Amino acid sequence: MSEEAMPPQAATAQAPVIEDVPPERTHNFNDLLHAAGALLLAIGMSFFAVYLRGITNGVEYDARSAGRAVNWLTDMPASMLQQLASLIIVIGVLVHLLVNREWLQSAVSVVALFLGYAVILTLSTVVVRLGVPALLMAIRSPGEGAGAAMLPDFYAGLGAFLTVAGPRRSRTSVKWGWNVLFVAAAVFVVISWHSVSGVIVSFAVGRVIGLVIRFAIGTRNQGLWGEQIVQAARGIGLKIAELRRHDASKGDSGVLRMALEDDLTENSRIYDATDADGRSYIVSVLDGQSHAAGYLNQLWQGLRFTGVSMRHDRSASDANHHHYAMLLGLRACGLPTPSPYGVFDSEESSVLVFNATDVPEPFGTATLDEEGMVAFMRYLQRANDRGYTHRRITADTLTRIGGKCAIVGWQNGDYASSATNAAIDKVQLLVLLGALAGTDKALAAARRAWGDEALVTLTPFVQKVAIPSATRTLPSWNKQLLGQVRDGLNALVDDEEGESSEPVQIARFNFKSFFSITLAIIAAAVIFTQLRPNEVIGAVSHAKIGWALACLACSLIAWGGSAISLGAFMDRDRRHPFSLYCSQAASGFTAVSMPAGVGPAFVNLQFLRKSGYRNTTATAIMSVTWAVQGLVTVVLLLLMALFTGRNMLSDMVPTNTLIIVIGAVVLALCVCMAITPLRRLVIDKYLPILRSYAHQLVEVMSQPSKLAGGIVGSMILALSTGLGFWTALMAFGRPSNLIETVFVFLLANTLGSAMPTPGGLGAVEAALTFAFTSTGVPPAIALSATLLYRVGFYWLRIPIGAVAMKWLDHHHLL
Repeated sequence: MSEEAMPPQAATAQAPVIEDVPPERTHNFNDLLHAAGALLLAIGMSFFAVYLRGITNGVEYDARSAGRAVNWLTDMPASMLQQLASLIIVIGVLVHLLVNREWLQSAVSVVALFLGYAVILTLSTVVVRLGVPALLMAIRSPGEGAGAAMLPDFYAGLGAFLTVAGPRRSRTSVKWGWNVLFVAAAVFVVISWHSVSGVIVSFAVGRVIGLVIRFAIGTRNQGLWGEQIVQAARGIGLKIAELRRHDASKGDSGVLRMALEDDLTENSRIYDATDADGRSYIVSVLDGQSHAAGYLNQLWQGLRFTGVSMRHDRSASDANHHHYAMLLGLRACGLPTPSPYGVFDSEESSVLVFNATDVPEPFGTATLDEEGMVAFMRYLQRANDRGYTHRRITADTLTRIGGKCAIVGWQNGDYASSATNAAIDKVQLLVLLGALAGTDKALAAARRAWGDEALVTLTPFVQKVAIPSATRTLPSWNKQLLGQVRDGLNALVDDEEGESSEPVQIARFNFKSFFSITLAIIAAAVIFTQLRPNEVIGAVSHAKIGWALACLACSLIAWGGSAISLGAFMDRDRRHPFSLYCSQAASGFTAVSMPAGVGPAFVNLQFLRKSGYRNTTATAIMSVTWAVQGLVTVVLLLLMALFTGRNMLSDMVPTNTLIIVIGAVVLALCVCMAITPLRRLVIDKYLPILRSYAHQLVEVMSQPSKLAGGIVGSMILALSTGLGFWTALMAFGRPSNLIETVFVFLLANTLGSAMPTPGGLGAVEAALTFAFTSTGVPPAIALSATLLYRVGFYWLRIPIGAVAMKWLDHHHLL
């Protein structure tokens, strides 16, 4: 019977039932990412053109030399060429849009065109008003003159227009419009109408405008929806009779939306499907636009880890095909997983179909016992033994399939994995179970499932960077959990072997490496920009060698005093003289990038933490050390002022500075306490921390023997520093009163160090030179003595401090 002859009821019965409403437009986060890239390009090109002007000039010269073959174009008005290109692009694209009844797209594209013109004109005006000659010369376009329109608006306007009308892969008119625009840009550079830097900046501005607008209004969706899914599914032998989409908000888990039905595929659309024979399926649709967030996450993980292979699925098709292969391989190992039926691709979507017979169910971590933990660990062990690794084990991945414990969410996993990936998998599961059920229970289950020998090998991988953020945000997570797990693993071996088990570097960068790199960059910048070799060499070469060495010796003694001051407040069993001295020497390296006092405080705090002190206790010890050193300096100044009879203390300190600072602090505190939400935040969150800290501070200061040791060390530090400058004066044959010299030095050095420059650089030199010149020391000798002092107490401390910091880092003390 022909289809025309079939009864209406039969034809209706055969039509699939579809509950799915495709959106007309979708917001593509790639647009925002590309807009950020274009903005960086514009900024980077501006700096490049200013500071590397020779290169841009060379590029322009080469382009114009190569373009002599088109010299005939110079006989034509450039403005006519520009208008002709504009008409071709705008009319061609608008006709295409209007023919396809893209009314909104047409209107917004025109708005983007005008906005591009307006923004580039405003930017040109701002640049002209700033009046920076180097910037004006770098981006000025010869054909635009030197007025407010110095940047070409041609590329910004048409770039924004084409971006909103696009993307280029979906419309041939947009593609050809870009081609015409690029050719026009090359021609205008060749005929010296526009500069290279001006063209690139204008292009980038137009792209930023267009991409932001395109994200705001959305782009036409070209994925598979409804009837298209039904038709495409026939390619894998699936005749869908009913297709119903799940609630879009279901299974929302953090930034990446996931649900158990499709094995936690990130940002997928999930449908319930039934075929003509009544069999049920789960249809998971992964759109290319939605997959972008997952791909960026993969890239971030790849950048974050070193020595650990990570997946990079550039397209939705790559991700789904790999996921399908992973599930088939795990099922071949005899492990329960969601049951894959098939996979197919079309347009910008990839579809993974599951049989609805093995849908994972949440495990319910509240009922987690030792048997359940052992089952999960043995599941992971079996997968790892066959080379399969998961890469991101969290509480959401612990499920039951057919009543059996199973780990799901294998889309980011891989096969043929290294031992490092397998170890990280085990650490993730062990720490997760420790957070859910307790460290002792998790370790007991791990000993049953993996054995002591395998557990010992995991110790170097117990690091925060290896643990997914979803685990670290669990309510039961605490900062001591990793330490407890590591201690439990170390307890399985003798103390000597446990001590030698150093962490494996799996993080490409972390706070410590970032801090070290930053210090090195700042140190290099300071050395090359602030060190004046001729002046320093001249000063040192005229100094008496014996007194110059005495100045350096005072610098080394000062570190000893600082070490005594800090060590006095530490427990005897944690007080190691050489490591203490190295910690103070390391502060000499931080001084090159931090204001005076900040670097030593930071190093001391980190050293105390690594020595086994908790944060509050370490902060209290560091604060007491700093307070005692400051108090000793003030007392010495007051006592010396009595003996010298000088009035410099009142003359050099601005009268109202202290009052202004105190008043500002009190005012800020009053404002915080007057605003109810801020007051509650202070009382509920910060006041308990402050009370704990104050209790630790009082406890530390209430021990006379420790306080006496801190005072002695602080006096050695202050006096040796002052003696260092006195020896510097003696090195240039300038005898002076010892007490008076130390007093003037401590006062001037304290004031100079208060300036927020690295190590008080510049401010200390100025303060010392001015202070001693005002006491009668000839300016040349005062300056030479200051430079010699800074060599011993600043510049030579940088390499010594770097070596000390390396030693501390090697021994895990920093």
